[in-house]
Amino acid sequence: MKAPCEKVIWFVLPAIRKELVRALVEEHGLTQREAARQLGLSDAAVSQYLSKKRGRLEIKDKAFLAEVSRSAKRIAKEGPKAADGEVCRLCGAFRACRALGELLDKGKPK
Repeated sequence: MKAPCEKVIWFVLPAIRKELVRALVEEHGLTQREAARQLGLSDAAVSQYLSKKRGRLEIKDKAFLAEVSRSAKRIAKEGPKAADGEVCRLCGAFRACRALGELLDKGKPK
């Protein structure tokens, strides 16, 4: 059984990155390469997030997804210096929306 922090690293962080990548590309018109640079990721990682090979946890909470959009807007505007803080903020928001509790109760996401 994985500890809660392990589940965050294995499932939550990739899901947050996936949603940020999607928002940067779809909502803010960045190329995959630009999104990778903004988030400090490799081009291959961004491609995998967009093709759903990474970040398989499906986040459906609308309030959380609105937070992702706000974070993506800030990252698109301010660049990589904003990315780490926004990812940390989103992780806190994810915990606050109780999705983490559901993840811990269910075990490994589908």
